[in-house]
Amino acid sequence: MVTYKDRFIEFYKNQDLKVQQKIEYALDLVRFERQVPKKFFKLLENTNGIWEIRVVTTFKSIRILCFQDEGNLVVLTNCFLKKAQKTPIKEIKLAEKLKKEYLKEKKGDF
Repeated sequence: MVTYKDRFIEFYKNQDLKVQQKIEYALDLVRFERQVPKKFFKLLENTNGIWEIRVVTTFKSIRILCFQDEGNLVVLTNCFLKKAQKTPIKEIKLAEKLKKEYLKEKKGDF
């Protein structure tokens, strides 16, 4: 079973080096900057606290969904290649499910 812990790593490893570098750049912005431009990081409306990290390359538009735990920790849930204007509902629902799974595990409720 693939958990929230594995999804990002699996996706990342399947990208070529240049795409991996762009992903790392976007993640560093989220990690180190006080204010990240919405171009790279924004809260998705009508979700249970799900954020979207945007990575745009010449040939791909990648989205990494995540949430914040206690304001400081950003937990990556799922990644996908964006093919439509709107973020797919199924990806948002998956991120919300993985967030619940994470919080349940954190509390010790397996």
